[in-house]
Amino acid sequence: MYSPKIATARRCALLLVLLCTMLPSFAAAQGAPRAKKARKAAARSAARSAPRDTTPKPPRSPARPPVVRGRSASDSSAIASLDRDSVGNSRWPVRLPAYAAGALLPRHRVVAFYGNPLSRRMGILGELDPEPMLAKLDREVAVWRAADPSTPVLPALHLIATVAQGSAGRDNKWRTRMNDSLIAKVIRWADTRNALVFLDIQVAKSTIQQELPVIMKWLERPNVHLGIDAEFSMKDGSNPGRRVGTYDARDINWVQDQLADLVKRRNLPPKLLIVHRYTRPMITNYRNIRFDPNVQVVMHMDGWGTPPIKISSYRSYVRDEPVQFTGFKLFYKNDMRTRSKMMVPGEVLRLWPKPLYIQYQ
Repeated sequence: MYSPKIATARRCALLLVLLCTMLPSFAAAQGAPRAKKARKAAARSAARSAPRDTTPKPPRSPARPPVVRGRSASDSSAIASLDRDSVGNSRWPVRLPAYAAGALLPRHRVVAFYGNPLSRRMGILGELDPEPMLAKLDREVAVWRAADPSTPVLPALHLIATVAQGSAGRDNKWRTRMNDSLIAKVIRWADTRNALVFLDIQVAKSTIQQELPVIMKWLERPNVHLGIDAEFSMKDGSNPGRRVGTYDARDINWVQDQLADLVKRRNLPPKLLIVHRYTRPMITNYRNIRFDPNVQVVMHMDGWGTPPIKISSYRSYVRDEPVQFTGFKLFYKNDMRTRSKMMVPGEVLRLWPKPLYIQYQ
């Protein structure tokens, strides 16, 4: 039988059961934010009480300078790829014994103007008159100093003192030697800038053993150094300019011996020896090039072209065949023959190893 009182009692009992079931969940829900706040407070307290980490953080790598605006995609890509070259490359710097006192490298970078005053086609040294040429050299040196303030820059004039010719000449050697008055004139120009001088030899169908003694008297000066150009060392009898010539390690070692003997006899600082190279056959048996504490050998990549071509040559014939130090040539005209742009210091400094001899032609 239905009774209102019984029904009411049952509803009250059911409600009481429901309340008892829900209260724990409700209490937990109300306490969750408080527990979360408590955990955060405990973490903050622990952080404050923990000893501070004073381990020095490694400095961030400086941002790479952007490539020159207006470069082609291939040029920009080749330059950007340089940032990977030093990763895992343990061959540079080359581990060598100490050089004699007064050695210029690696504490300095040399920036040189190349050519011959008798020709406006052989390089910037002869393309401009002396004062404009020297003023331009001043500007280039300033740009390099700004690009790498950590490395002092030395200006230089690089004179082709023995020049390969397109005809045999009276002695059938296909080369011409510059007279003393011209060499002395270039040295005087260099003296106005406290600059180095390099005398470069293109032996053609002669030999380095015949040509070096002719200019040795000039190398007695502390600021006069030597360059030898394998491109015009025509050992196979070809006419210069028709094929690329070659030097062997034996030739370079012989030159080093002559320079080292001069340094010791005259009590001079070590000489710089610039060795031109832009193909593999130009220098054979590079592993046999000896170390001498009185001579610093610079393997100089002097090929022209677009950045991808120049970078590839530098990697293949200079970086991958380490000797001592490296050089890199920039052409005011030839590097822009194909509507490309000449590489600027900030881009050249991304090469690995960083070249310490820079030559403008």
